[in-house]
Amino acid sequence: MKKTAVVYGASGFVGSGLCKLLSEEGFDVTGVSRKGEGDVSGVSRWVKPRDVDLSGCGVVVNLAGSPIDQRWTDEKKKEFHESRVGVTDDIVEKITDLSEGERPSLLLNASAVGIYGDRGNELLDENSSRGAGYLADLCYAWEKAAERAEAQGVRVVVMRIGVVLGEGGQAFEKLMKVFKAGVGGRLGDGMQWMPWVHVEDLRRAMLHCILEEKIHGAVNGTAPEPERNKDLTRKLAKAVNRWVFFPVPGFVLKIVLGGFGGALLAGQRTVPKRLEQSGFKFHFRILEEALDDLT
Repeated sequence: MKKTAVVYGASGFVGSGLCKLLSEEGFDVTGVSRKGEGDVSGVSRWVKPRDVDLSGCGVVVNLAGSPIDQRWTDEKKKEFHESRVGVTDDIVEKITDLSEGERPSLLLNASAVGIYGDRGNELLDENSSRGAGYLADLCYAWEKAAERAEAQGVRVVVMRIGVVLGEGGQAFEKLMKVFKAGVGGRLGDGMQWMPWVHVEDLRRAMLHCILEEKIHGAVNGTAPEPERNKDLTRKLAKAVNRWVFFPVPGFVLKIVLGGFGGALLAGQRTVPKRLEQSGFKFHFRILEEALDDLT
C-alpha cells in the first residue's frame, strides 16, 4: 500500500484525529475541505473538493456528510443526499477515470447504523439485512455508491458509525449541555438501543481497517456493548452528578423534530463483529469507561 492518503472531511470531528493517526503511521496526508484549508495536525496540504487529484494515492477516506441532527425538510434531505451520495459518486468517478496503476488501493467510506432501521431487540452484525425508512434508504444508497469502486479493483470498507462520544463532537456536546443544565431525560420509553462509540476507538478502528488489508465491506463502527436510551441517560446523568429529569414523550419529538425525532426513537442493537474478529481491541468497551474518560 502506498503511504499516501486523501481525507475528505479532514477538518471534522472524526477526520482531524484520524489525520494525526495516519501521519504518525507514516502516511503523507492531504486534507480535503470546502475552503481548501484547515489547521489539523498531520495534514501536509489542503485542497478543495473540485481540485482533488487521486492519481497515485494509496488510500482515500471519505467522511463527508452534512449534520443530520436537525428537522428533515425536503431541502435538507437534498443536502443530506448530495453531501453523502453525491460526494461519494464524485470520488468513485475520479477513481474510475484513473489508469489501473494510478488508482488507490482502498476507499474507506463513512456510513451509519441507520441502515438497519428500527430493529427492536434484534442483535445486529454486519451480515444483518438492511432496514426500512428514510435513513436506511439514504445509507443504502451511500454504501452502494462507494461499492462501485470495487469494479475498479479498489478495496472498499464502509464504516457504519453510531453515536460518537468525544469532546468537540456535536452529539456529545449537546448531550453534555442538556444534562449539566439538569434537564436531561430519556427519549420516549427509553427502551430503544443506542449504539455508541468513543471517538478515540472510532479513529483507531478506521486506521485498523486501513492497515488490515483483509478487511472489506461493511464494518460496524460501534462499541461492543450498546445501551438502551434509558440506561445511557441514567449513566450520563450520574457521570455529571445530575438527576435524570422528565422523559421527552415520543409524540413531542416527532412534532418538534419531524423525521429526525422519529429516528431518535428508533433503535439498533449493533455489535462490531468484523472489527473484533480481525483482532481490533477497544479501549472503551463499556459506556462507563467512556464517560469516565470524557467527564
